[in-house]
Amino acid sequence: MKTDERHRAIAEVLRRQSEASVEELMQTCGASGATIRRDLEVLAGHGVLRRVHGGAKSLIGQGQNPGYGQRELEEQDGKSRVAAAVAGLLADGEHVWLDSGSTATAVARAVAGRELTLMPMSLQALNAAAGSGGADGLRPALLLPGGSVVPGELCFRGPLAESNIRSLRFDTAVLTPCSVDFKGLLAHDLDDAAVKTTGLESAARVVVAATAAKWQAHARVLVAALDRVDVIVTDRTLSAQDKAELEKYSVEVVSV
Repeated sequence: MKTDERHRAIAEVLRRQSEASVEELMQTCGASGATIRRDLEVLAGHGVLRRVHGGAKSLIGQGQNPGYGQRELEEQDGKSRVAAAVAGLLADGEHVWLDSGSTATAVARAVAGRELTLMPMSLQALNAAAGSGGADGLRPALLLPGGSVVPGELCFRGPLAESNIRSLRFDTAVLTPCSVDFKGLLAHDLDDAAVKTTGLESAARVVVAATAAKWQAHARVLVAALDRVDVIVTDRTLSAQDKAELEKYSVEVVSV
C-alpha cells in the first residue's frame, strides 16, 4: 500500500473497533512494524488516534464528531468531486462565504485559481485557497472572519466571527453540515451551528456540499430547515423518493 492508502486503512480499522495493535495493522496493511509505527506517529500528530503501548486507540467516542485529521482521510474522492461541482456553480466576481471542515477545504482548493472574494471559516481552507493560483496568476481575494480558533479543527468561532460575518453580504454561502436529513442541516455543537446559521443568513444563495456519509449522520444541533437551501451538491445516489422529498422544499440537487 502507498502511504495515504495505509493511513486510510488504519483510520478505518480504528473507526470499526476503537483499538488495534501494531501486529494487527501490519497484517491489514501488508507493511513492516517500523512502517506502521511511523504511520501511527504521523496520524497521532494529525489528531486521528492516540498512541498506546503496542498500538493505537481511536479518539472518537460514541456520537462524537471525528477530528479534522480523521475526516480529512475519509471520502477523498467524493469530496473532490463535490468540491469541483460546487466551484462550477460559482461565477467569477462572486463574494462567497465558505464553511469550515474537510469538505470546505476541498472546495477552497477547487477555487484557488478563481477570481472570487472568499471568507473561509478555517485556517485549512484559508491556506488551500491561498495556494497555487490559476495559470493567469489569479487567486481569490481573502477575508478573515476573526474570532476564536478552535484547537485541532483550526476553525473560527465565537461572537466576533459571527459579528464580522453579519456585517457583510455574500452572493453565495457554501455550507458543509455535519449531517443532512429531510428535515434540515445539522451540526455537532452549538458554536458551530451559530456560525453556520450566520453565514447562511448573510447570503443571497445557499449551496450545501454534502458527501454520502453526511446524509442522516449522527448530529444534534439544527442549523436550518431545508427550505433555506437552494442547492445540494452530493455524491450520494438519491432514490426517486429522496428526490421527491427534496422537491417539496424546492431544493435543486446536483449529483456527482
